[in-house]
Amino acid sequence: MLSRARSRLLIPLLATALAGALTGCSLLDRDTRDTPTAQPPVGTAAGGPVPEIPTTVAAGQVSLLQRLGADGPIRTLSVERDGTWQCLDCAGDGVTSRGTLGPEQTERLQVLLADPKLAKETDQVRQYRITCIDALTSSLLTSAGLITSQDCPGEERPPVAGEILLLLTQATPAEVVG
Repeated sequence: MLSRARSRLLIPLLATALAGALTGCSLLDRDTRDTPTAQPPVGTAAGGPVPEIPTTVAAGQVSLLQRLGADGPIRTLSVERDGTWQCLDCAGDGVTSRGTLGPEQTERLQVLLADPKLAKETDQVRQYRITCIDALTSSLLTSAGLITSQDCPGEERPPVAGEILLLLTQATPAEVVG
């Protein structure tokens, strides 16, 4: 029972760590927001590889982190400005998928990522707290900040971030949301 309680804390801790990393990076180095940053190296935990989890993205880029429940694998989708994407463990089988969004999808994504309303949808501005257990948690990492939502009854998804999430889940092997 103690280990289940610890695993339930993993999602909020991941969100907090990402938010802390974003806050620290943005406070220390505001002038490099438009330049891509290196992702941390792949490590190992319990003998298996740990997926690369980005902590920052440049303007026009987005990363989607998803996890179903407290014990599910973390799926990571990264999309570049030109629409190329890479998805780590999208099906929960450890496979990396790659592809490219169509021109219309890429253009729409760039319009959404540039929308000034996106900055008002960040976890920090909304003071977002994860409230559901065993739900699909989706976190969008944008240059505006981290935007998290869960597929929980009654939870409203931020409008612009919701459109980005829908676009990404329809155009890639990322998990389709309800």
